[in-house]
Amino acid sequence: MTADQTTPVLETRGITRDYVSGGMFGGTRTVRALKGIDLKVERGKTLAVVGESGCGKSTLARIIAMIDSPTGGELLIEGQKVEIAKRGISPELRRKVQIVFQNPYGSLNPRQKIGDVLAEPLKLNTNLPDSERRDRAMKMLLKVGLKREHFNRYPHMFSGGQRQRIAIARAIMVQPALLVLDEPVSALDLSVQAQILNLLQDLQDEFGLTYVFISHDLSVVRHVADDVMVMNFGEAVEYRSRDAIFAAPEHPYTRTLFAATPRINVDSIRERVARKAAARRATGHATPEPVST
Repeated sequence: MTADQTTPVLETRGITRDYVSGGMFGGTRTVRALKGIDLKVERGKTLAVVGESGCGKSTLARIIAMIDSPTGGELLIEGQKVEIAKRGISPELRRKVQIVFQNPYGSLNPRQKIGDVLAEPLKLNTNLPDSERRDRAMKMLLKVGLKREHFNRYPHMFSGGQRQRIAIARAIMVQPALLVLDEPVSALDLSVQAQILNLLQDLQDEFGLTYVFISHDLSVVRHVADDVMVMNFGEAVEYRSRDAIFAAPEHPYTRTLFAATPRINVDSIRERVARKAAARRATGHATPEPVST
């Protein structure tokens, strides 16, 4: 089924998620991690979901990525209702949504060469011959800023920022409609963060990708989001455009969260990275990307 271009890529209606704790010799207790989440993301846009640890944003990310099923409510991808428990997930639907995690090393097979890591989604989801899969994997490797010689290297041979580039490349190999980014830059050095954010913006512009960007870093959110949802204890306490919410946050929790967040000028970091790259090109020297801690 081909979605109309005006159909939201992602929509949730009253999504809830319950967890049951206890048991054995004690009583059980139900904890509601998500409390009726409604959201809508248009094609080519970025929704940032922010909040402190434990607010439910990563739980929401896993439901959107169809890793976990909701307890209640509806999840729609390009207008198609997702019912994991009843119908499962078709390969076509699975291809539409991909996720990039905070720690890319944990999701990369240490025994696989990077070329095989990138070609594997095509092997699982297409009938392309091996030569074409490898050709597409090489092109994607170059597109995310890595080099031909990286194709036959293993994950442990890369820095944190380079591994995240690989994870992003793998996620978009099957041309998804939606990319869920769960804290994708929080483990990286500030200069590398700026490089990855620039890469994500370039890929979004080129491929028309739609992003759900999960983060606790408001400085990053301010530079990537079209809309912002603020979560607290499983509830969406504020959901408006980025400009509106940063200009005048309405909910008391949003104001408290903003006041407690250090101000980092991502634009100045981006400019510094660009100046260094220009200087390297001018001198003909390339400096390897710093290893992230």
